[in-house]
Amino acid sequence: MIRFAQSPLTLDDIADLLTGGKKVAIDPAAIQHVKDSFEFLKKFSANKLIYGINTGLGPMAQYKVREENSMQLQYNLIRSHSSGAGSALSPVLVKALMIARLNSLMQGYSGVHPDVVELLQVLINRDITPFIPEHGGVGASGDLVQLAHLALVLIGEGEVMYEGKMESTADLFRRLNISPLKIYLREGLAIVNGTSAMTGISLVNLIRAKKLLNWSILFSAMTNEVVSAFDDHFSKELNAVKKHSGQNLVAQRMREILNDSKMIRKRSDHLYNAESIEQDIFEDKVQEYYSLRCITQVLGPVFDTLENAETIVLDELNSVNDNPVIDHKNENVYHGGNFHGDYISLEMDKLKIAITKLSMLSERQLNYLLNDKLNNKFPPFVNLGTLGIHFGMQGMQFTATSTVAENQTLSFPMYVHSIPNNNDNQDIVSMGCNSALMTKKVLDNTFQVLSIQIMTLVQAIDYLSCSTKLSSATKIVYEEVRKIFPKFVEDQPKYRDLLKISQFLEDSPLSN
Repeated sequence: MIRFAQSPLTLDDIADLLTGGKKVAIDPAAIQHVKDSFEFLKKFSANKLIYGINTGLGPMAQYKVREENSMQLQYNLIRSHSSGAGSALSPVLVKALMIARLNSLMQGYSGVHPDVVELLQVLINRDITPFIPEHGGVGASGDLVQLAHLALVLIGEGEVMYEGKMESTADLFRRLNISPLKIYLREGLAIVNGTSAMTGISLVNLIRAKKLLNWSILFSAMTNEVVSAFDDHFSKELNAVKKHSGQNLVAQRMREILNDSKMIRKRSDHLYNAESIEQDIFEDKVQEYYSLRCITQVLGPVFDTLENAETIVLDELNSVNDNPVIDHKNENVYHGGNFHGDYISLEMDKLKIAITKLSMLSERQLNYLLNDKLNNKFPPFVNLGTLGIHFGMQGMQFTATSTVAENQTLSFPMYVHSIPNNNDNQDIVSMGCNSALMTKKVLDNTFQVLSIQIMTLVQAIDYLSCSTKLSSATKIVYEEVRKIFPKFVEDQPKYRDLLKISQFLEDSPLSN
């Protein structure tokens, strides 16, 4: 069990909740905090002007809402803003969204009735995920549209995904004896007015991005290994004089991976001796191409970007991000803009740029392996069949190249793409959910590109018949991949193999 509001949630907690089978538990002291906030707001709001309780919403906040209409205001907000479009978010993204919303409300600064958090706990633990479309929020007054679809389900309306089937919320709640949420005070506004959609998606993005980085370091090491590169470019001594922590950690990981490889060469054994300088033209490359030699300098910034993004996204996850903030301890209500998604938007833009660069590195390493004029080691396209008749990995290179090109276009930042709306009440917005979703697409693409890279690498290993010379770490990966993608000589469609390998990479633990 993961106990909410007892301590800040971590990325490992989120991974355990999403794929590790852990359930949500709620700390009793935190529930009391939520209840105290609700009771305080109920008393404090009497005879006071408080946004979203006795006023309209957004630019209509200048209009008074009479007490007899205050509950209808909340229902109207939920129903009117359940107006998203596009494909449905996957169940794992929706579950992450729900976890993020629950954790924010559990901080006890939203003035909601405890029924809200208890119902969210039930839905999360039973894997009941609302239908939430991709498009709608601009990430300024929070993820209004996406979270309205969550609120719609909480009040017993809309549709949900349960056990792989989309069905009516009302029907499922009746069948499972789940009571829909009753509005007490400001539950509608508190649910929709936050950053939990962009935050939830970003959490999943981070988990997947860390996997991609781990695989990229491993595949980069394998690429160096199969071409018998020199080891000094990932040496401790060379990287230590550049003070970036990411670069040095990537170098350390490469040294660990290749520690017992029988194929990596030491420069001093081959080039630092009298015989090596007698030639006028050196057949052996003195230095490798940048895609092999500059891995620590390319992936180091990716590592550092992920580390910073994790800090920022977890800070957002463990924050109060709705408006107004109900502070029962100081007996006041504060109006502001904690729902604004700029922190998430900027970090997801940086993350997608970093992962795009990672995919570019993979594509260049792939190109090196496939181009016999560059590597002088393998047949064209690592073709294990008859040249001229068979094609090897030629067709798959087109997929990798086009996919990386799409990543490059998707990397344009959303953070600076504000469009005023809401009658200019929201005159500068974050587009945070858009940024997070575009980052997800870049991650999807990059898993495909790395899948093509490892498919090529295992073909190259079999061409050289060098599996016994691989390091312990790379040999394990070679053997695991070959279980689901056997060596091929004759040309066959590869799209099913690509799906299998991509799923294999996705299913890896957070650190491999």
